[in-house]
Parts: sequence; C-alpha cells; structure tokens
Amino acid sequence: MLFTAAQIAMIINGTVEGNPEVSVGSFGKIEEAQEGQLAFLANPKYEDYLYTTNASVIIVNESLILKQEISATLLRVKDAYSAFATLLDKYQQIQTQQLTGVQQPTYIHATAKVGENAFIGAFAYLGENVIISNGVKVFPNAFIGNNVVIGEDTIIHPGVKIYHDCIIGSNVTIHAGTVIGSDGFGYAPQADGSLKKVPQIGNVVIEDGVEIGANTTIDRATIGSTLIRSGAKLDNLLQIAHNVEIGNNSVIAAQSGVSGSTKIGKNVMIGGQAGIVGHIHIADGSKINAQSGVSKSIKRPNSAVTGSPAYDYTSALRSQAISRNLPELEKRVIELEKLVKALSEKK
Repeated sequence: MLFTAAQIAMIINGTVEGNPEVSVGSFGKIEEAQEGQLAFLANPKYEDYLYTTNASVIIVNESLILKQEISATLLRVKDAYSAFATLLDKYQQIQTQQLTGVQQPTYIHATAKVGENAFIGAFAYLGENVIISNGVKVFPNAFIGNNVVIGEDTIIHPGVKIYHDCIIGSNVTIHAGTVIGSDGFGYAPQADGSLKKVPQIGNVVIEDGVEIGANTTIDRATIGSTLIRSGAKLDNLLQIAHNVEIGNNSVIAAQSGVSGSTKIGKNVMIGGQAGIVGHIHIADGSKINAQSGVSKSIKRPNSAVTGSPAYDYTSALRSQAISRNLPELEKRVIELEKLVKALSEKK
C-alpha cells in the first residue's frame, strides 16, 4: 500500500518540504533506508545520515536546520519521534482492521457473543458468557475463560490466557504468552507446618488503553480486583501479584515484580528488575531505578529512589561517590594516625 508525502503529512499534522506527491510503501532506518521508504530523524547523533540516506520521505523536527541540500522530501513536525509513533500506530491499525471473521477450528460457546468486525483466530477458545466487543482481534491459540468481557478494538495476541471473570477494557493490547487472572500466591500456615491454599475468588480488571508485554503474569485478587488503570504500560516478563493496583499511565520495565496488595500511583516509572514488597504505597510520579528493592512506602510524590533497600536517588549517588573514595580515605587516615603517634612520642 502506497501513501504520498501529502497524505502522511495530514496524518501527523506535518508540513511538506519537497515533492508532496512522492510515494512510500514501507519504513526504514535512516542509515539504511532505500528509495520508496519512509524514515525519521529524532536523535541528533544520526543527523549525518540525513545527507546520505536513500529514503524518499523523512520526518524531522521543525527546528532542524539543514547543513546542505538533500534529495528526500521532508515532513516537518513539532516532535519527530512522537509523529513517527503516531504513523506506525495508524499503519498497524490498517493492517489489523483487515482481519475479520472466525477461522476454523475454534471453540466458541453458544452463550458467547462476538461483536462486529471482530477476528477470532484458529484454535482460540471462548468460554461461557464471554463478550467480545466490536473490532476485537483474538489471535490463534488464545484462551478466553468464562464470563470474560473484552472491550472494543482490543488485541489479544497468540497464546494469551485470560482466566474466568476478568474484565479487559477498550484499545488494550496484550502480547503473546501473557496470563491474566491466574491464582494469587496465598497460603495459610497450619499447625503441622503444612500450607493451606487460600482460594482466590477475585478477578483482574484492566482499563482502557493499557499495553501488556509478552509472558507477563497478572494474578487475580483474593477478594475484589487486581487493577491496572487506564494508560498503564507493562513490559515483558513481569509478575504482578494479587490485589495490586497500578495507576494511570504508569510504566514498568521488564523482569520487575510487584508483591501483593501494593498500590502504585499514577505516572510512576519503574526500571527493569526492580522488586517491590507487598502492602505498601508508591506515590504519584515516583521513579524507581532498575534493580532497586523497594521495602517501604514512597510517600512523597515525584521522588526518585535507587538501590536495595531503595532510598533517595541523589543521596544514593553521593554515597556511591564516597564509597569509591574509601581506599584513598583509608590511606589518609593511616597517615594521620602515624602523624599523631609521632607527635605524641615527641612529648
């Protein structure tokens, strides 16, 4: 499918500089793009490629000043990276919208409801009273348990498992292999030393606009709901425990874990491999550095922490700087001790 520079400019609200009728049919990195491809330039360190690339159309920032003439058509926008993301999203929508209907073989219970323009891939399973809203795409080998509700235009990638009674909002993307609604990790110690399983009778609620990466696990609540608020973005390989709440537009990077009943505020950023204990609160706007271990609540909004146990980011950097100087400080202390001893012996 071909698009002209003028058509793309309308999608990303850009200004055409060059030939508005030049067409592109695919994307390429600016350092290796070929004729007929579209590239973008957001990072200044790649600017030299602007003058050597064979790309036909390039999205650039409005503020870019050319050092020499180029042959490509430019699309000038306020934020090239954001505009490119918008364009990719539109391109992906066009591709997925072409998928409709039900492939065979599948299992769809007689009580399940499938909306208009939905797609159900081969070997998918839809249980009792499932509701698949308009425009939903369920790819092959997905499992949708009894009473699950999925909102409009949500994408369920191959191999996703959504257990019974969970609720998924609109425009959600769940990537391959993720498990939503598996049992929370709850056991009651017994007098004889054994562990009695605590039934997990709640569910998981995922609000609109959430994206969840591949092979992530979100446990169902013991009672009530594990809750992922609208706009949150969860990376691959995460463990979200029972009764956790993740606030609007918060971001969690890969291999992190959040223990049960912890409440994470909105616009929180959590780096990869961070670990958060249970039953604490993380204030709005907090930033948790990669591999941090958070063992107590972060009460002050917009705080930044690092380390294990995690503490104030600036203080941690100061401590690290001091730690690096410890060998030299030790030498100075030894020299001072020798000097003090020598002065004492002279008296």
